[in-house]
Amino acid sequence: MSADGRRRAIVVVPYDPIWVDTFERVRERVWPVLSDLALTVEHVGSTAVPGLWAKPIVDVDVVVSDEAAIAKAIPRLASIGYAHRRDVGVLPGREAFEAPLDSSLPAHHLYVCPTDSLPLRNHLALRDRLRADPDAARAYGDLKRRLAETHPHDIDAYVSGKTELVLGLLREAGFPPAELAAIEQVNRAPS
Repeated sequence: MSADGRRRAIVVVPYDPIWVDTFERVRERVWPVLSDLALTVEHVGSTAVPGLWAKPIVDVDVVVSDEAAIAKAIPRLASIGYAHRRDVGVLPGREAFEAPLDSSLPAHHLYVCPTDSLPLRNHLALRDRLRADPDAARAYGDLKRRLAETHPHDIDAYVSGKTELVLGLLREAGFPPAELAAIEQVNRAPS
């Protein structure tokens, strides 16, 4: 929702190569304060897949070794203006941070995830599957466009509408039934 309480419109746009630059700018901002904690910084989500239609918000996962590293990352990210938003999205294993209000960076979501977390493995598997399969990426992009048109102010319906396709891709990537069920529960639940 926006600051005035209205729901933001769901907008899905054609792939924009600037998203790679946005990711690099975010990485360059967070790496100096996390380089001794982070294993890597990953561009995830639809903006990380060349040619894929997406909401124009870059998703960034900072990968750390364990929960203890997350606790150390929180004040360091705060020192550069990121506000800790806790474990967002119900699936444990992903700590969200709100970008600095005075940020010169374009719209992005920043998460810190332990290397073995289900949200991280989900993000990487889906990204890699879509990068490797243009037909799957095209089908996913077409679905996202239809859902944004059908549910322009209902993020729950939008996310739920993508769930079956996402689960199929993750199933093909070898995700076990229990993990697929956890992902489905989160994606079909109201936020």
